[in-house]
Amino acid sequence: MKNKRGPGSLFALLVRSYLLFTVALLTIAAGLFGLWNAWLVRSYPFTDWDGLLADRALADGDYSALSRYLKGEGSFAVYDPEGRMLYATADDFDAFCPPETLACVPRYGEGDEVHMFPMTDAGGQQRYLLLRIHGDEEGGVAFTDTALLDDELWVIFGGLDDGKDRYTWEEYAYLSGSRFPNESVYRVTVQDRQGLERTLLLREGPINGDLYSAQYEKAQWVWLLSVPLYLAVAGLFIIWLSRKIGRPLRRLNEAVEAQMEGRVVHVGDCGGAREIRRIGESFDRLSESLLKSEAERRRLDQGRQKLIADISHDLKTPITVISGYVDAICDGKIPQEEQERYLRAIKAKADTLTELVNAFHEYSKVEHPEFVLHPERTDLCEFLREYLAGKYDEIDLAGFSLEIDIPERAMFCRLDQLQFRRVLDNLLSNALRHNRLGTALRFQVAEENGCARLIMADNGAGIPPERAKRIFEPFVVGSEARSSGKGSGLGLAITRRIMEKHGGTIVLSARPTPGWSTEFILTLPLERGGT
Repeated sequence: MKNKRGPGSLFALLVRSYLLFTVALLTIAAGLFGLWNAWLVRSYPFTDWDGLLADRALADGDYSALSRYLKGEGSFAVYDPEGRMLYATADDFDAFCPPETLACVPRYGEGDEVHMFPMTDAGGQQRYLLLRIHGDEEGGVAFTDTALLDDELWVIFGGLDDGKDRYTWEEYAYLSGSRFPNESVYRVTVQDRQGLERTLLLREGPINGDLYSAQYEKAQWVWLLSVPLYLAVAGLFIIWLSRKIGRPLRRLNEAVEAQMEGRVVHVGDCGGAREIRRIGESFDRLSESLLKSEAERRRLDQGRQKLIADISHDLKTPITVISGYVDAICDGKIPQEEQERYLRAIKAKADTLTELVNAFHEYSKVEHPEFVLHPERTDLCEFLREYLAGKYDEIDLAGFSLEIDIPERAMFCRLDQLQFRRVLDNLLSNALRHNRLGTALRFQVAEENGCARLIMADNGAGIPPERAKRIFEPFVVGSEARSSGKGSGLGLAITRRIMEKHGGTIVLSARPTPGWSTEFILTLPLERGGT
């Protein structure tokens, strides 16, 4: 299955979703705060002095056009170099304000402040302390000028660095801020289109607490937007998570339901987090495994049915013969002199029946899950030499010749000697039963890839190719007819099972060594440390 790059693990997806959701909420909060602040700034009547001073109408002398910048308590007046008022937005400006008086007003934008403190000295004389604070570019205090005035505003100590020895009461009013109580006053010097100097007095009243509170209350509607915005963002994230998690889970659920109904559905790359994709891949492997298991179950059912049919067929013939002969003897249909022949035939069929029952018993025993071996360390070469020595007379009396190629050195394997002897007996008996006189048998042992390799071959009639493919299945024999009395067809099935229990294999060579027609190759793992 080809994997596409997904969003990573489920944990990473949830963490990323949480962080994105948090960032989105913080962004919404920041945006609402900015909107709320902008609303306050826009709704509260602050005069835009910077906009007024930058307007071209100021240089053109169109002072009335500058009134649009005034908000709330803001007002201004324009004076020529001699101090005559040219224009004013309020009636309480002085019609004439000498340059010396105007010079007592702090400049706009420089951060200078003048504080006046009336006091009485030890002799009971009225004194005035003046402090001019000069601000720096960072909003701090650069330095401070100090001047002490007497009751007639003469400078008796210090000075404001303006060269004055005495101030007029008008200048004192501008210095002390008493000319326009509770208002901030600044001056700005500009030039008009003709290059003539003009002085502007800028006045602005204090912030009105009631007005500010009213505007503050009005601005609260901005925060009401947080509810629909939160719901919208939450909805988008829910939809996004549903696509990343919900949709692949629904695909998995549909596949499970289809599997329960017996329909085969492959999830494939269901998308989503890494864990969900792995579940999808595991589900597909499970589906494939179930398909194989179902196919294997059907094959086993068919084999079981065939096994029952074959057992019935093999048992039916001798039982039928025995029953018929017994009925004939009991009914007196067999002459006395013929009864011995019939009894011997019954005995032969009974022996055949016993052989079949024993074969069925051995097959069921080795196929049982609790069938176990009792292996022990055995020299395979010595074991084979002893086995063939014990079988030599049987092979010779059957008219077969024997070729042996077994190394002199030891080759140790873990063998259950009783069961492995049954393997050799099954192969040898098949060769003797199904081949004609004069057939040669060959036993060869060699070591190959850490295993002992035993070849049992003969140059007899061979096994038909159509049967060779199924030779290790139950009830399959090398001859054309199983009813010919040439075995039960279970010997090789038992042999293969015993070899598998030993951790080895047995195969029928598709291309026997030249000169040999049938060649069985058995492999057994060599025991470590044994050579």
